[in-house]
Amino acid sequence: MNRSYEVEYCNLELRFDRRLIQNFIKHLIQEGYSLYWNESDMHFVISIRSGRKLVKLKFQRIQNRFKIVGDYSFKDEKLAEIMEKMIGDTRGHAVVKRFKDRQILIENIMFGELIRLVEISGMEHKILYQKQPVITQEEMIQAFKSKRAEERIRVFRLELDYELASLFDALKDRNLEESERIKERLAVLRQEMLLLEA
Repeated sequence: MNRSYEVEYCNLELRFDRRLIQNFIKHLIQEGYSLYWNESDMHFVISIRSGRKLVKLKFQRIQNRFKIVGDYSFKDEKLAEIMEKMIGDTRGHAVVKRFKDRQILIENIMFGELIRLVEISGMEHKILYQKQPVITQEEMIQAFKSKRAEERIRVFRLELDYELASLFDALKDRNLEESERIKERLAVLRQEMLLLEA
């Protein structure tokens, strides 16, 4: 294992049912991790022994489901892989920072998919990948012309997800000009949504 390897998970938004948590625990045990868990009316906590470190994953109870809360840092590559599988399986959201050899890779994940990948080396900041909208311009034009509201709503939701993800990135990067542009676009989308619902 590379000793400089470290992964940090921030802004996690993962939702689970009890079965998924049980499968997660089972997977950790099969991978050879020593762990224990406890449950209260408010939380379900899994404590995982990783080398000399004890990692505590905290799940908040929301009615009959659970939501993971907090930020986590792992130096164990296998544990990081299991965590990423969990993000994908739950179609969750997260900002993943990978620290390796004086370089930081930042992944923005929404609905279990990578939407943006940024590399930071010293003072350099490079966007390696940014997901484009799933729909083509031709599809957009057809949807705007369409009289069928349900077809437009499908396109509308994709647009809205994309603009919200872009706003999140702009706010995080403190890009005020870009965030204002996106807010204006969201205001237009809001007006359209109100018309569709009327």
